Amino acid sequence: MTETKVTEKKTSLWRHADFRNLWLGLTASLFGSKVTAVAVPLIAAVSLSATPFEMGVLVASETLPYLFISLFVGVWLDRSPKRPILILTDVLRAVLLLIIPAAWAGDFLTFPLLLIVSLLIGACTVVSDIGSSSYLPLLIDRRHLVDGNSKLELSSSASDIGGNAAGGALLQVISAPFAVIINAVTYLVSAVFTGLIAHREEKPAPSDTADVPAPQSIWRDIVEGAEPILRNKVIRTLVTATLLFNLFTLVIEPVFLIFITRTLGLEPFYIGLVFASSGAGALVGALIAERASAWLGVGRAMVFSLGLAGVTALLIPVATLLPKVVAALLIVVMYFIDAAMVIVYNVNQRSLRTALTPDRLLGRMNASIRMIVMGITPVGALAGGLLGGWIGTQQTLLLGAVGVLLSAVVLVLSDVRSVRVIPEHHPETV
Repeated sequence: MTETKVTEKKTSLWRHADFRNLWLGLTASLFGSKVTAVAVPLIAAVSLSATPFEMGVLVASETLPYLFISLFVGVWLDRSPKRPILILTDVLRAVLLLIIPAAWAGDFLTFPLLLIVSLLIGACTVVSDIGSSSYLPLLIDRRHLVDGNSKLELSSSASDIGGNAAGGALLQVISAPFAVIINAVTYLVSAVFTGLIAHREEKPAPSDTADVPAPQSIWRDIVEGAEPILRNKVIRTLVTATLLFNLFTLVIEPVFLIFITRTLGLEPFYIGLVFASSGAGALVGALIAERASAWLGVGRAMVFSLGLAGVTALLIPVATLLPKVVAALLIVVMYFIDAAMVIVYNVNQRSLRTALTPDRLLGRMNASIRMIVMGITPVGALAGGLLGGWIGTQQTLLLGAVGVLLSAVVLVLSDVRSVRVIPEHHPETV
C-alpha cells in the first residue's frame, strides 16, 4: 500500500514520518557540529599553542577526506543499505569526539592526536554527507526532491546562525575540550532518529549492465558511478558550472577579509554584520528555493541565481568609492543576496542531478561529484592568495566575480536553462 499523498506540497514532507526522522537527525547533528567547529580550533590555538601552519592543516583536515575516499565511499553506499551506515557514522563520530575531553582530562591531549581525531571525523562526515544525499530520494518521491533538499538546507542555514551563536555562548561557560561532548550527544540523537526510519532497503543487486560475474571490481563500480556525469549532458553541465563557481568563489575568499579590513578599514562590528548577513541570506535562500523553481522553472532558477551571485560579487569593489558606512551596508546586502542565491542554485541542481540518476548509482554519482567540486576548493584558495599578492585584492575580487558569472554562462549556453520541472522518473525506468 502506497503512502497517502498530501495535496498541500508545503506540508507533505512534514507529514512524511521517514523524512521527518531523517530531517530531525541531520538537524541535531548540524547544530552540534557548530560547537565543535568553534571548539576544536580553539583547543589547538589556545590550549595546544598550535602554529599558523598547524592551524591550516587542522582546518584542511575537515575536507581533505573528500579527495581521497569519496569514490570508495560511493561504491560502499551503492553496494549496501544506507541507513545502517548513516547510523554507524553518527555513533563513530560521537565516540571520536569523546576522545578529546578524555585525553584532556588524562593530560595526554596533543596536537597530533587532535589532528588524527579531526581527520577521522572528517572521513565519517564524508560518508554521512554522501549517504544522506543518496538516501533522501529513496525515502520520498522524486517530485518532492526540491522541497526535501530545501528543508535540509533550511536546517543547515539555521544551524549556521543559531548553532554558531549557541556554540559561542556555550564556550563562555564550558571549557572547549568538554564543550565537544554536546556535539557527541547530538550525533547520538541523530543516530536514534535515523534508526526510527521505517523504510528498509533491500541489499542492492549487482549491476546487470554487462555480462560480468558479480561482484564487480571496486574500480569498475567507480567507473560505472561516473557514467551519469560522463554520459548525461545535463549532469555534466551542472558539474562544470558548480566546479567553476566553487573555484572562483574560493579565489575571492582569501582576499575578501583583507579587502574589508585593510582596504575599507571596517570595524569588527561591521565585519560581524557582513558574516551574519551571509547566514541570514542562506536561510532565506532555503525558504525560497522551491518557489523560485516553480516561478521560473528549474533551469532558469539556476541561471538566475548564479548570474545574480556573480553580479553581486562584481559590485563589492565598488565599495571603495563610497563612504565607510554606505560601503559596509552595500557589502552586507551583497553578501545576503549572494548566500541566498547559492542555496537556491544548490537545492535545484542537487535535486535535478539526483532525479536524472538511477537509484543504484546515487551513492557513486554523489561521491564522484563531491570529490570534484570539493577537491577544487584548495586550488581556488591557493590561487586567490597568490593572485592577491601579485595583482592586488580588488583585481582579484573582480577576476573571481567574472569567474562566478562564467558559471552562469555555462548554464545559459546549455540545455539546462530549458528544464522546467524535476523529472519524476530517472532514465532507466522511463
